Amino acid sequence: MNRQQPSPLLRPTRLALLLAVTYPCLGWADDALTLDPVVVTGSRVEERAFDLPAAIAVVGEAQIKADQARVNASEALVGVPGVSVANRQNYAQDLQISTRGFGARSAFGVRGVRLVADGIPASMPDGQGQAATFNLDRAERLEVMRGPMSAVYGNSAGGVIQLFTRDGQGRPSVEGGFSAGSYGSWKADLAADGKTGGVGYVLDASRFATEGYRDHSRAERDQLMAKLSLAPSDDGKLTLVASSFRQAAQDPLGLDWASYQRNPRGVDPVALQFNTRKSIEQQQGGLNYVHRFGDQRVEVSAYAGQRSVTQYQAIPTGVQGNVRHSGGVIDFDRDYQGVNARWTGRFDVAGGALTTTLGVDYEVSEDDRRGYENFIGATLGVKGTLRRAETDRVTSFDQYAQAQWSAGNWVLNGGLRHSQVRFTVDDRYVSGLNGDDSGSRNYEQTTPSVGVLYRLSPVTNLYASAARGFETPTLNELFYSGSGGSFNFGLAAATSTHLEVGLKTWLGADSRLDVALFEIHTDKELVVDASSGGRTSYKNAGQTTRQGVEVALDSRWARNFSSRIAYTYLDARYDEVFATRIYNPATGNAQPATVAAGRRLPGVAAHSLFGELVWRHPASGFHAAVEGVARSEVFVEDSNTLQAAPGYVAANLRAGVERRMGPLRLNGFVRIDNLFDRQYAGSVIVGDTNGRFYEGAPGRNWLAGASARYSF
Repeated sequence: MNRQQPSPLLRPTRLALLLAVTYPCLGWADDALTLDPVVVTGSRVEERAFDLPAAIAVVGEAQIKADQARVNASEALVGVPGVSVANRQNYAQDLQISTRGFGARSAFGVRGVRLVADGIPASMPDGQGQAATFNLDRAERLEVMRGPMSAVYGNSAGGVIQLFTRDGQGRPSVEGGFSAGSYGSWKADLAADGKTGGVGYVLDASRFATEGYRDHSRAERDQLMAKLSLAPSDDGKLTLVASSFRQAAQDPLGLDWASYQRNPRGVDPVALQFNTRKSIEQQQGGLNYVHRFGDQRVEVSAYAGQRSVTQYQAIPTGVQGNVRHSGGVIDFDRDYQGVNARWTGRFDVAGGALTTTLGVDYEVSEDDRRGYENFIGATLGVKGTLRRAETDRVTSFDQYAQAQWSAGNWVLNGGLRHSQVRFTVDDRYVSGLNGDDSGSRNYEQTTPSVGVLYRLSPVTNLYASAARGFETPTLNELFYSGSGGSFNFGLAAATSTHLEVGLKTWLGADSRLDVALFEIHTDKELVVDASSGGRTSYKNAGQTTRQGVEVALDSRWARNFSSRIAYTYLDARYDEVFATRIYNPATGNAQPATVAAGRRLPGVAAHSLFGELVWRHPASGFHAAVEGVARSEVFVEDSNTLQAAPGYVAANLRAGVERRMGPLRLNGFVRIDNLFDRQYAGSVIVGDTNGRFYEGAPGRNWLAGASARYSF
């Protein structure tokens, strides 16, 4: 049955009308809506988000758990302005996360956005990250920062997303939960937490499985997490964290426009021919120690991990043989580790309070990487002849200084970070047309940032900030040149200048409004050169400009209603002409093309809107909510000439109940997503030179779950 098609474009006037009409009944789910959160992202010390000269949002524990399976970070981040989190419905390629357009080009994983979980980077030294490893079941909060202050986190910090799990506190407790929904999806979770003998502990184990919305998109995921916290002395705190992640997922690839319209749940035949799929195993552990010396403190963190990935791609057999090629099976084992240390001091200076931080970060990852043909004779989708063997090593060494001075109505903030990133390749497969790809590439950059905040009144703050940023290519972006073979050591780092002004104000006692206006100029923008069969090569284009507005409004209302509305306008365009290759529907092949100045960056929506209304009945523990999501069209390649993914509007409903009976707490929920069964592309694969750009979002679907927690 054909589902109703959305309008092809959400124009600004339509969005404005939607905002005006729905404002009284939009909101954010949280029985204890936090309008004035405290954060550590940005200044690296506890500060009210209201008093920082930066655009920063906090997603609290109640929001993360609000009637969700807690499988994907997109569930929690959908209501954060300036952040686009697209669920590809493809667990082999992870979520597509971008902030202010940074990271939108990623064909898989997360790039351009710094990911951190409990002080341990979920982004590697090259900037490549995986949000799938976030453990949302025990998350206390997510802090999301956009804009200039992200530069103090170094390479690929177009934005910063930090996850914090809660410490074990109180009486020992056990908790179990189960949820199930459409497409054969289910998740089971078992946890224990508490504090005994001065040691706080949090233990969690979960298993998730789905048949997938699309054909050939089955996935299974197992996660384990343990966190211990203790105080060796009155002034010290030690935290130990360990986690394990295992996932096996089929890869349905994208669809061309005709195939998507005909069957958005379909799969390209080549994915079935080669049985495209990906398996991941990761284990990591880390420690963090904080010691206070009066108004000063020293913090040291260290971590180490191992990650193994095997991926079967859809590389046609015809390009093997006599053509230089690294194979259609990627197989690597990665060891990574790092150490971070910083000192923070608070002083009285010039009639105000000065907070200063000095720190160093050292990170290293080393891959033992192999590539194989994805066939043996006439049998496709199996590991064949070795075509690549190398050791890839990435190191980063950063030094930074930050200071914040506050006096009267003024807050001044500044930072300086020096980053060195080195890529080294030791090619162990040199045979015939496969030349020696050994070599190295160094990137080095110093990035300053500055911000000022003025307290216009006790309830209104104005701020302005500016910074320089940079983004090196990731290891995956260096792997292939446009010709499909050799390592691309010629890629340069993109540099950027960020400008932002903003307003943070209280509207009465129960509403908080945040507005940010920004402009970003980037030089040597990294863009897709060619993308085919799960393999993507990149090149440097010229300059780009991003301009936009972000608005967030949180409110508490009478009669137990609460609300949130989040809107983003982003105008991201190329400033210069450059040459590229674009899929030609007439021939079915990629052909040279010229991208004109003024074209929009692909993968970026100009308008995004989220809203939600929640009502709670405290006496019974019942709640119900309606959500609305809208997005304008998204271009799929740089020239903007091929069919864009149309804009859409979708609505969701959910309800739940919580009951307490002494030491036992029971929860249950049900939700219906895409209530009106709209057909739309939830994400796109930017620049795919086979024309497989589109990844369909599910139609009307349901999820229900229950959990029980017992405290001893």
